[in-house]
This record gives sequence, structure tokens and C-alpha cells, in this order.
Amino acid sequence: MNKEILVVGSAALDSVETIHGNITDAAGGSAIHFSMSASRFAPVSIVAVIGTDFPKEYIDLLHNHNVNTDGLITAPGNTFRWHGRYDKDFKAAETLSTCLNVFEGFSPKLTEKAKNCSSLFLANIDPDIQYDVLKQMRKPAITACDTMNYWIKLKNSSLKKLLKEVDILFINDEEARLFTGIYNVITAAKKLLEKGPSVIIVKRGDAGSLLVTENELIPFPAWPVEKVKDPTGAGDTFGGAFMGFITKEENWKEIKVLKKAMAYATVLSSFNVEDFSINRTCAVTENEVEERFNKYIKNLTV
Repeated sequence: MNKEILVVGSAALDSVETIHGNITDAAGGSAIHFSMSASRFAPVSIVAVIGTDFPKEYIDLLHNHNVNTDGLITAPGNTFRWHGRYDKDFKAAETLSTCLNVFEGFSPKLTEKAKNCSSLFLANIDPDIQYDVLKQMRKPAITACDTMNYWIKLKNSSLKKLLKEVDILFINDEEARLFTGIYNVITAAKKLLEKGPSVIIVKRGDAGSLLVTENELIPFPAWPVEKVKDPTGAGDTFGGAFMGFITKEENWKEIKVLKKAMAYATVLSSFNVEDFSINRTCAVTENEVEERFNKYIKNLTV
């Protein structure tokens, strides 16, 4: 089995407005943000659908960052588009428009090579599609998924079915509360462990994140960013760095490996928000990442 990550999710053209400017038809979508981060640590294969209007420069960018695009299917029509606006506190995006376009009929069929990837990340899409992809795989060593409020409300039973078969769940604090009916995030995360995953990662925005296992509960502060330009994709960037790091490790379940992965995830997501789209994630150098990582873990040491 090849040490490669398969990510299945959305590829989009995002238009974003913030107090620091705006961007139109920029590379976006969960699978793209994830790939640009994860590929810093391990090879990535992306499975998503794009329209005939998807710029070739974005595909070239994926190639240049060690991302295999054999599973990036071009369908007749336009690419999934999202247009959102953030207020000055950047807490949540106001969706101005969503056009699913070719993404509406997304039904991924994996190649033989994709089925043999050692890690699988099911980005935020319909849990029935996530489950179908999982069943196409040949016993990956690591399986993880993300979700959102929409699926928790609309397809709760499908999501519960999926969680019984994945190792890691990425979820934010609001979603954890909704899914469990428990307001306290720590208690909610522990409750989520009972649904199947052995690792729960609770994303809390500028409040940081929580790593929760059967025996560990570890908070990780966010890296302080003085000027946030665009938080779109920060969660997927976080997930990408985490999965990328543990994929290349021999014993990914060891707490020291998980802690280091959380630190890299925090650092990469902090770079992501410093510019629009994937601009900063693509441009950041290995030296910049390592410098911030070393400062981050030094700050965690008492």
C-alpha cells in the first residue's frame, strides 16, 4: 500500500469579500485547500469534479505541489461556485450565493491506484458519498472525515453510520454541540468518541483546537495572526497538515505524533488566513513553516 493520501471533496471557484479586500473566482473548495497543505508532508491524490471553466493555472499549481490530479474530473458545465463575505471579526461567513453546478452530480469512482492509498480524508460532503468512497478503498491505514451542521441535521443517521468506520473526526465546536446535544465542548468531544472514531479534533477558530482521545485531552492555542485577510479554507488547511504529517509516520496513533501533527496543523492554518484563497499556503516556504513551528512548540513548553 502506497504512503499517499487520498482526499475526496469539493473543488470550487470562490469569491470572497473582507475588510481587507476581495477576490473573484479564486481556487477554493475543501479538497484543494486540503491538498495544498497535506502535500507538504506526503504525496496527495485529489478526487473532485470541476467544470470546463476551471482555470488550467490552478491545475498546474496542484501539479507543482505534488498533487496527483488523475481523479480531478472535468464535467460539462460550470465549476461549483461560492460567494461569501466576512465581517470585521471574521467569526463566520455570510453566504451571498452558492451555485453547485457540476458538483451537484458528484459521484466519485476510484481508480485502482486511488483505492490503495494508505490514508483517506473524506472532506465535507454528503455522508452517503463519504461512506461509498470508504467502501471502495482497500483497507487504508488511516481514515478521517470532516462534516458540517447541514449534514448533521439533514443526514444524521448516515453520518453516524460513517463514524463507526473512521479513525479520526474533524469537527468544530458548534457542530460538536449540535451533534451530541451537549453544550460543553469537552464533554461533547468525549461523547463523539463513543460513535466510533478513536481521535476527535475539535476546531475552535481563533480559540485554537482540542485533541481528544480515550486517554488524552490536549488544548492547542491558535497562532496569533495580526492581520487576517481571509479565513476561508483554514479548517481544511488544518486537516491537510495534520493528515499529511501522520501519513508519513510509522506509528501515527502515538500521542507524540498526534501532538506534533496538531502543531503543524495550527501553523499551516495560520499562514492560510494571511491571504486570500490558497495564495499564502502555496507561497510559504519550508523555512517559514519550520520557523513558526519551532516558535509555536517553544511557546507550549512551560
